[in-house]
Amino acid sequence: MPKLNQIIAVEKGVKNRSQQELTQAHHDLQKPQLLSGISRTYQPRDEEGERFPPESTRVQVRTQDVLKKTQEILTRLFDVTATKDLTNCHAKVDVRVDGRVLLKGVPATYLLFLEKQLVDLHTFVMKLPTLDPSESWVPDPAQGLWATEPVQTAKTKKVPRNHVKSEATEKHPAQVEVYYEDIVVGYWKTVKFSGALPATRMNDLLERVEKLQQAVKFAREEANAVEVEEMKAGEALLGYLFG
Repeated sequence: MPKLNQIIAVEKGVKNRSQQELTQAHHDLQKPQLLSGISRTYQPRDEEGERFPPESTRVQVRTQDVLKKTQEILTRLFDVTATKDLTNCHAKVDVRVDGRVLLKGVPATYLLFLEKQLVDLHTFVMKLPTLDPSESWVPDPAQGLWATEPVQTAKTKKVPRNHVKSEATEKHPAQVEVYYEDIVVGYWKTVKFSGALPATRMNDLLERVEKLQQAVKFAREEANAVEVEEMKAGEALLGYLFG
C-alpha cells in the first residue's frame, strides 16, 4: 500500500499531465478540418471521357475518442486527489515539543497551514525591538516598562563677573573686564524608559518558535508516512457524465 507522501508526489505529475492532455484535446476539437473527411470518385459520362483519380481526406479526430480519453485522464486525476484528501482526513498526529504534547490529533492539512504561519512568526520575532545594551535596565512594574537607574547632572547658568585690571586714578578710569562664570543652579535627575524587550527574552522566543517549526515539520512528515486509503471517485462521476 503506498504512503500519503507518495500519493502527494504522484498527484502533481498527474495534474500536469492532465492539464497538458486536456488542453491539447480542447485545441483539437476547435479545428473543424481535423473532424471532417471526404471521399470522392469520378465517373466519366462515357468510355471516351477523361478519367480522374479518387480524392479523399481522412478524419483525424473523433469526438467520441476524445471523450473516452478525457474520461481516462480525469478518472486518474479524480482518484488520486480523492485518495489524498480522504487519507488527509484520517492522517492525524500529535505535535510534541520536548516530549510534551502541545496539540493532539492534528490533521495533515492543518500542519501545512501551521508551517507557513510559523515562518511568518519567525520573521516577526527576529524583528522585535530589544533594550539598548549600553544601558543598565531594571523593571518598572508600575508602568510595565523597563527603566534605567536615575542619573543626576548639574544645571548651570552663566553669571557675569567683573575683573578689575587696573584701579581708577585721578587721570584714568578703572579698567574693568567682564567675564562669565558657570554657576550650578540646580540638578537634573534623568530616568530613561523603554517598552522594548531584553535580548534574553527575544532569544527565548526565537528558540521557542524554532522548536515549534521543527516539531510541526516532524509531525507533517509522520502524517505523510501513513498508508493511503484508496477512493475511486472518477469512474462514478465521469461514468455518469460521459455515459
